Amino acid sequence: MHEYSIVRSLLARVTAAAQAHGATAVRRVQLRVGELAGIDPGLLASAFEVCRNETVCAGAVLDVETVAIQWACRGCGRGIAAGDVLRCPECGVPARLVGGDEIELEGVELEVP
Repeated sequence: MHEYSIVRSLLARVTAAAQAHGATAVRRVQLRVGELAGIDPGLLASAFEVCRNETVCAGAVLDVETVAIQWACRGCGRGIAAGDVLRCPECGVPARLVGGDEIELEGVELEVP
C-alpha cells in the first residue's frame, strides 16, 4: 500500500513542475518503474486515480514503463542475464544490480496557455 505515498510524492513533484511552467493542467505523466522497485502496477494506477482528483493532474493519463532487471560484473562490466548465476563467467567477480530497481519520473506533458 506504499503506492499511495509514492503517488502523493509524484503529484507534489508534478504540481511543482506545472506551477513553475505556468501550466493550467497536466495531460500525461510518464514513469519508469523497475521490476525490483516493489511497486504493484495495479495499485499504483488505482492510487493515481484516487489521488489525482482536485489536483492539476485531474485529467492526466499515467503511463508506466516497466524496466527489466539488469546485472553486470563489478570488475569488467560485462552484462549478466537475469536468472543466471550472479557472478561473471569471465572473471568470477560478483555481479551488481545496474537497473530494474528505479522509480523515475520520465516526463510530464503540460497544458500551458
